[in-house]
Amino acid sequence: MDEPVLSPAARAAFYSQVWEVVRGVPPGRVIPYGRVGELVPPPEGIPPETYAAYRARWVGAAMAASPRDVPWQRVINAQGKISLGRPDLQQRQRSLLEAEGVEFDARGRIDLRRFGWEGG
Repeated sequence: MDEPVLSPAARAAFYSQVWEVVRGVPPGRVIPYGRVGELVPPPEGIPPETYAAYRARWVGAAMAASPRDVPWQRVINAQGKISLGRPDLQQRQRSLLEAEGVEFDARGRIDLRRFGWEGG
């Protein structure tokens, strides 16, 4: 399945919805990219099954473009790990989360049962 391309208007609307969800994540809590995508409806014209295949990736793209008031550090991958590619950004995200009281285990994972936020 080829990844659909969103129109600029659909992309802007989707990003805004993602940022609103992430703004609601309380300090000391985290949420996986895919869960954010579950809380945002599919963009207009995108079938639900197609959206399910791409939503985590699209949330990642929205987070990469997020404004300063969005607590980007609270979004992690489904395994409870930081997914950023650059080591300096990984360390920054970890530091910000630890300052909020989020704990990492010896493998660099966050216990989603303890620190996860389901939203809604």
